[in-house]
Amino acid sequence: MFETAANVVYGAAMIMTLIMIYHVKTKYTAVGRKEMAMFFGLYFLSTLTEILLISSSIPIASPVYPWIAALQMGLISGTIWCLFINGLISFQFFEDGTKKSLWAFCISTMAVIAGVLTISIFTFESPNHRTYQTILWFFYFVFNGACILLYLISQLIFLLKIMRDRWALGCLLSATLFFCIGQLILYTASNSLCKLADHYIDGVFFGALCTLLAVMMLYKYWDSITREDLEFSVGSPSLPDWSVDKKGYSYA
Repeated sequence: MFETAANVVYGAAMIMTLIMIYHVKTKYTAVGRKEMAMFFGLYFLSTLTEILLISSSIPIASPVYPWIAALQMGLISGTIWCLFINGLISFQFFEDGTKKSLWAFCISTMAVIAGVLTISIFTFESPNHRTYQTILWFFYFVFNGACILLYLISQLIFLLKIMRDRWALGCLLSATLFFCIGQLILYTASNSLCKLADHYIDGVFFGALCTLLAVMMLYKYWDSITREDLEFSVGSPSLPDWSVDKKGYSYA
């Protein structure tokens, strides 16, 4: 089950994620800075657990393996939920960066992680239990898919009605395209690719690579809508100074 090529991509993803977290934290006045750093942190943890699972670091027969697999599924759902909440921050429904909002952000994310982890463990312990399987399928595909779709819709509304920034729109659409391609290859062409490549690569490799590219484009998208240098934002009709005024949008 050792996935050399995929592990290389996951290793690169962890390094790139640390770099993105650093750059997010250096944008001191950007809206949603701490919340976005949490998203990247969860992506980092989900990638780490994925490496543990596919690198044979933990044998499948080990009693720890189901718990790590359940944790990984919980982290994936938590990461996607975190992304969805970050999308709501764009509309300033609540003030970002405050203790109250951060606690609500963390508690809701931890609740999602704990819920998916628990149902995953129940499913692994009772593999023939149809109810557990259905609930897990619902969370992994329907819940996660709905959060991604709602995030995409919210950001399209934000860009088209408020920002009107073509560069940001291109980053968002690129992230969506990369993610969809990765999932399509992972779930429909993995076996065929594995045979064609003599088992050196499969859908996991392309899924990991495309997910990394999607996350990187999400960073570029967030970076493009949180410009904090007034020297470059003042006088530009297409770039409102969204990053400085945390209580409402201010337009140059």
